[in-house]
Amino acid sequence: MNKPEVLAPAGDEERFDAALNYGADAVYLGRKQFGMRSSPTNFEFEQLKNAVDKAHRRGVKVYLTCNTLPRNNELPFFERFVREAEEADVDALIVADIGLLALIKKYAPDMEIHISTQTGIVNYATARELYNMGAKRIVLARELSLDEIAEIRAKTSPDLDIEAFVHGAMCVSFSGRCLLSQYLVNRDPNRGECAQPCRWGYHLVEEKRPGQYFPVFEDEKGTYILNAKDLCMIDHIDKLADAGVTSLKIEGRAKSAYYVAVVTNAYRLAVDEYYRNPDSFKLPKWIHDEVFKVSHRKYCTGFFFGTPDESQYYENSGYIRNYDVVAVVEKCENGTVYCTQRNRFFLGDELEILAPSMKPVTLTPDKLYDENEMELETVNHAMMKFSFKSDLVFPSGSVIRHQT
Repeated sequence: MNKPEVLAPAGDEERFDAALNYGADAVYLGRKQFGMRSSPTNFEFEQLKNAVDKAHRRGVKVYLTCNTLPRNNELPFFERFVREAEEADVDALIVADIGLLALIKKYAPDMEIHISTQTGIVNYATARELYNMGAKRIVLARELSLDEIAEIRAKTSPDLDIEAFVHGAMCVSFSGRCLLSQYLVNRDPNRGECAQPCRWGYHLVEEKRPGQYFPVFEDEKGTYILNAKDLCMIDHIDKLADAGVTSLKIEGRAKSAYYVAVVTNAYRLAVDEYYRNPDSFKLPKWIHDEVFKVSHRKYCTGFFFGTPDESQYYENSGYIRNYDVVAVVEKCENGTVYCTQRNRFFLGDELEILAPSMKPVTLTPDKLYDENEMELETVNHAMMKFSFKSDLVFPSGSVIRHQT
């Protein structure tokens, strides 16, 4: 039976650790060059080596992005990029450009190659040809239905992995091929610099065609006709597996460690639940609810069930945010939970603690203590150490959150 891989994003070392701790089978990340996310910190060479070593000790794979569309003046730097990826022992390179694919085969013949969603793969003929060119995996365009994916699976080599995005931000342009950002603010979205003008508010005016108009929903702030909802397939793991999807990809290299932890954990638990009961899979409600406890836009299922009727989010460009991370657990000893603060909260607040592969635990500490064992009424200093008593034991790195 196909047990899909849970593939998590990491924009820096903190987010990488969150992905490892919360159950990722594999992590994808980028460096300073050739990656489609320039805003995160990303990974220097030594950081990359350390990350791969840490992941491999835990049986987790690491995929490195080189999925931009580089110009001529960038190509001389690509050989070193590939050599360092090989030296760091990354498990695969993710590439969108056919020229870069050929260069990887030249510089590192044994390197596993994944073809990025930026390539726009929508049919089995393209998938077959990329496999013949040396690709081990294809990351499908997000515009495909489950039926189309199943046909690609049926008409390609079983040795070819199929990866699909299942959660996170959606781009209004086909497979992320957009020029709006470059046109408006000279930031090239095809080289990782997208300013996301699709999330901005617009007023639509056509002064020379009276009586001809585009029907839009609008308010005093303008109209968000390009603003796509977020993708969420947490309830449909069984259908993704049945269609032949090998890897479930979570979008979000520019998002927080908390986002990575919570969403990775939810998909880890969902996949494990499916694997235990494939013939009668029904996702527990508490796992479903987890993906609503991170900052997100309204959710939809994208194109998986056909052309979506309601995939746009017209109200505004902001996120829905119902929970704040208030602390992270450092350790538990002798009935005491030791923590580091992330956001302010008060004595008497109901807290929820999320540990890897566990149902969240709700508790309300009756006393809070600072480092000197003095009682606290509020935990309000950035990164301050504090503690509370509890008979429960939580692993280091567990997240403590508070509903806003």
